[in-house]
Amino acid sequence: MTADLVARLRRLGHTVATAESLTAGLVAAELTSVPGSSAVVRGGLIVYATELKAKLAGVDAGLLAEHGAVHPDVAAQLARGARDRCEATWGLGLTGVAGPDPQDGVAPGTVYVAVAGPAGVEVRRLSLAGDRHQVRADSVTAVLDLLRAALPATS
Repeated sequence: MTADLVARLRRLGHTVATAESLTAGLVAAELTSVPGSSAVVRGGLIVYATELKAKLAGVDAGLLAEHGAVHPDVAAQLARGARDRCEATWGLGLTGVAGPDPQDGVAPGTVYVAVAGPAGVEVRRLSLAGDRHQVRADSVTAVLDLLRAALPATS
């Protein structure tokens, strides 16, 4: 549950920021739907266009040119960019293809989510089924679950 995640971040004194492509702000919206989330949510970047991943989130332009926007290293750099540029403890990065059509030869439902925190970055590849709405919703759930798992235990 998102409220529990926000409460846990608050107890830890941690903050979070997002850099979202296919979800276009849905992760930040989910986090900020919780009363009191302003204590933990620093902000977010919507980097739907490929060139904005480089300009706003600091993703390496050479990486984007070589591999395209849907790549595990892009997700990792989005997460780091969100964390660093928004001065947060944790950064979340998401990139993928919501569908219905492939993008640059990448099948719909292919998503990479990443969490950047004090100990480094973790990236997860997802192969999601369903329509565009379902792929995006499942991506939000997956990145928040990844953050939840990355957080240190609280007392």
